[in-house]
Amino acid sequence: MQKPKGLKKGDRVAIVSLSSGILGEDFAAHQLKLGKQRLKSFGLEPVTMPNSLKGPDYLKQHPEARAQDLKDAFADDTIAGIFCAIGGEDTYRLLPYLLEDEVFMQNVQNKPKIFSGFSDTTVNHLMFYHLGMGSIYGLNILSDLAELEEEMLPYTKETFLHYFAENELTKVPATQWWYEERQDFSKEAVGTKRIRYAEKRGFELLQGSKNVSGPLLGGSLESLYECLAGERYSDQDEVIQRYQIFPTLEEWKGKMMFLETSEEKASPEKLREMLHVLKKAGIFSVIAGLIIGKPQNEVYYEEYKKVYKEMVDNDTTPILYNLPFGHAFPRTLLPYGLQATIDTKEKTLSFDESYFS
Repeated sequence: MQKPKGLKKGDRVAIVSLSSGILGEDFAAHQLKLGKQRLKSFGLEPVTMPNSLKGPDYLKQHPEARAQDLKDAFADDTIAGIFCAIGGEDTYRLLPYLLEDEVFMQNVQNKPKIFSGFSDTTVNHLMFYHLGMGSIYGLNILSDLAELEEEMLPYTKETFLHYFAENELTKVPATQWWYEERQDFSKEAVGTKRIRYAEKRGFELLQGSKNVSGPLLGGSLESLYECLAGERYSDQDEVIQRYQIFPTLEEWKGKMMFLETSEEKASPEKLREMLHVLKKAGIFSVIAGLIIGKPQNEVYYEEYKKVYKEMVDNDTTPILYNLPFGHAFPRTLLPYGLQATIDTKEKTLSFDESYFS
């Protein structure tokens, strides 16, 4: 995998809306302002790409505009990193405009850059993995940089510092607190604190006794499921297959698979249905280990544990549960393709190599 360089002070970083265009709405203006202020506080220069603020209606109708922002960001040698505004549900529609553009693909392969986001952004990450560039399943603008408290959440701030050169994570840090998702994102909510709880559970080993290692690969369970099932959009699985975005069974072999669930808080029955699609594809029989993110707001926390064990359907594959990534707060970063190790005794996930060049 081609690795990007870490950020340094003075770098320009692009803000892109590759899924939802909500960043361009008037009601999100205070969040955009906060996000840009926070980037500046780290010594970075934020660059809102030309189409990123055109709003959800326009961007829904013009996936080529979303794709153009990503192409332009990779073509601009002054831009060191790219951060997604937020997730969404149809970023797969960008694939024809990106993967039929030879210049874009050459730029990705020859000039790798930090690319960060989560949720529907899983599809973008899989695209970069397909092209041979390591990306980061991690922070985005609206959910993390634009936190409405007076400061970013402490764990989130520390995570962002690990996007900088010579300050890389070597393992996923434990968290002191976990936070509920906000219900109010209005301007009036600026400065209010999130509801928080002491993190008493820690990382849980659901099964397995031997340490395992392998490259990280995964993302949002809902996004991976849609890649194969096309439940939300009838053409999605065809587009994914056309451009060979979903990893083959051979590519899943020996991987450290990471999965997390969205703000939709799938019922245990729906979780089982989604995992069954991955099981049917043979993925759970070839991976080295499984890493599961904390369910948002801890909804179905115990029920999910039973479903994951049931669907993996063996008692030897290590399953490490309740890690801070994905839709739960706060969140760490997970670099695609990076060699990582589950230590079953210590219940840790460590990174065995640098994720920057």
